[in-house]
Amino acid sequence: MDEVLLRSLTPSVLAVLVRRGADFAAAEDAVQDALVEAVRVWPDGQPRDPKGWLITVAWRRFLDATRADTARRRREDLVEEEPAPGPAPAADDTLQLYFLCAHPSLSPSAAVALTLRAVGGLTTRQIARAYLVPEATMAQRISRAKRTVSGVRFDQPGDVATVLRVLYLVFNEGYSGDVDLAAEAIRLTRQLAASIDHPEVAGLLALMLLHHARRAARTAPDGSLVPLAEQDRGRWDTASIAEGVAILQAALARDRLGEFQAQAAIAALHGDARSAEETDWVQIVEWYDELARLTDSPVVRLNRAVAVGEADGPRAGLAALAALDAALPRYAAVAAYLHERDGDLETAARLYVEAAGKAPDTAERDHLTRQAARLNTRRRP
Repeated sequence: MDEVLLRSLTPSVLAVLVRRGADFAAAEDAVQDALVEAVRVWPDGQPRDPKGWLITVAWRRFLDATRADTARRRREDLVEEEPAPGPAPAADDTLQLYFLCAHPSLSPSAAVALTLRAVGGLTTRQIARAYLVPEATMAQRISRAKRTVSGVRFDQPGDVATVLRVLYLVFNEGYSGDVDLAAEAIRLTRQLAASIDHPEVAGLLALMLLHHARRAARTAPDGSLVPLAEQDRGRWDTASIAEGVAILQAALARDRLGEFQAQAAIAALHGDARSAEETDWVQIVEWYDELARLTDSPVVRLNRAVAVGEADGPRAGLAALAALDAALPRYAAVAAYLHERDGDLETAARLYVEAAGKAPDTAERDHLTRQAARLNTRRRP
């Protein structure tokens, strides 16, 4: 049974139900029921038209739920609108569904969380980690968003900024998390860039291409993480880097700087360096200053501390780090790296162990544990 196919079809099926009059929460429940039914029956023989099968089953489940709800008996007339048998349209509704989920009745943060959960396929835990909030808090946020849009007609699509935020978070989870969504995020951002002339859309596409270009070099054959400075740059996708840089330059030329363009500029400076030693860290710090001005993000300031440590020395980096909250994710890992570069191996080893205990995934935890072990070995007489 093809789980990847099911995941790829889910947004289109959900969009069809919403367009036919189902409120979002009920449509999502019906689609989930259809997916469960597919998991049960498809192993005995996958239908020739999987999308059409899912639409038919989901619509019937929605109608069944509607009939059972006396408060919604006015929707009985929707029975006549059941999709006719035959192949379903091949149109890709995913990007449209992203805009529909960014409904004006929702705050941007609620719209992003709802879209990531319902369309992006991320778990509540993954979304909470991206937002630096407890899982229970994010679960409540998503539940409130569903209640807000329950019964709302999705004829007022949301704004581009919210959709960009969703695509960015989906890409990040796909790039470094448990679910491979990076290629899908790039595909949708290409669609958006082709339909909307907006420098931040171009900036996000450039950022994705520049990061994705380094993906093959990020892990060793055994699955362990390879830090940027140690990556084999011969494995970087130079065509993607060139495309990303060209898209970014065109966007920057319009003089409407946004956070995605600033992030892409940083990624471009890394991509342009033939070796780690040739990286222009002074320019990277300047771009982080711009990014911090645009976002006031503590995570941006954490990354800036690393760049300052490279440009002006580890003690300057530690001074920049001291101004931040030690509870930030990866704070201990950054502090460990800067202390190691400053020659304080004992403190660095202790901080690597602390960082490993807070790592969000196994690969990062193992990498930090190895770093601590390496320093402890060097310190032995």
